[in-house]
Amino acid sequence: MRTEKQMLDLVLEVANEDGRVRAVCMNGSRTNPNVPKDPFQDYDIVYIVDDMESFLNQPNWVDVFGERIIMQTPEDFSLYPSELGGRFSYLMLFIDGNRIDLTLIPIEEKESYCQEDGLTMVLLDKDGSLPLVQPSTDKDYWVKQPTAEQFADCINEFWWVSTYVAKGLWRQEILYAIDHMNIVRAMLLKMLEWKVGIETDFSLSVGKNSKYLMQYVDEQTWEKLMHTYPCGDYEQVWGALFSMAALFEESALEVGEQFEYRYPLEEAAKVKGYLKHVQKLQPNATEIY
Repeated sequence: MRTEKQMLDLVLEVANEDGRVRAVCMNGSRTNPNVPKDPFQDYDIVYIVDDMESFLNQPNWVDVFGERIIMQTPEDFSLYPSELGGRFSYLMLFIDGNRIDLTLIPIEEKESYCQEDGLTMVLLDKDGSLPLVQPSTDKDYWVKQPTAEQFADCINEFWWVSTYVAKGLWRQEILYAIDHMNIVRAMLLKMLEWKVGIETDFSLSVGKNSKYLMQYVDEQTWEKLMHTYPCGDYEQVWGALFSMAALFEESALEVGEQFEYRYPLEEAAKVKGYLKHVQKLQPNATEIY
């Protein structure tokens, strides 16, 4: 596996030899001092370029970075709409295990790009024309204190979507139920993130997809969270739903107390009663109540 130095030397060598590349930046986990290093970290590289079209007309130009296992160019996808506007990205996994996520950005967007991400680091500026980039920090990604509206919306979404899970389970539509379970769990994770934020004075990030959450919650909370991940068994999904509800309410009450935000106990009790009722509802029922 090529070392970090070898990879960055290659990235800069390619840029220096190509007159169309005017600057090189990097962001992501490799510029974040708070993220532990491991061999799966991507190289999130940006080439700020002129004559963007010439790159797109020569798709094999990226072969210079090495032999690949697979590549994805999301802006070419018809399955999902492009989200980068005039930018273009090459996501490349190489046979030595390294991965480069390389984004081309038109030189006209250099000012806006340099202000987008606190983890941006300039590796090369041929023209000395990039705006001043502050030292890399993940502060933009720290858990933020919720407003009363955000707190209320999270609670409402949790309990509202939980009724979809119950409906799917009664109908024996396991995929529908689990899909909505994931929406419910996203609200639980958001509430747990706010709880961590309170305990750490909102001074850190729990990472993408809450991946560092385990480091900041107690063992009992973590075990409860793990119990909300069921397999494709109906009774397990029901059990996971109620485990999720208990942990969510416990966490929401703590967060609400901290900020003096109201938790709708009566409404939540009604929804929990509804969920238990649907769980016991006969498969051939023609009415819910």
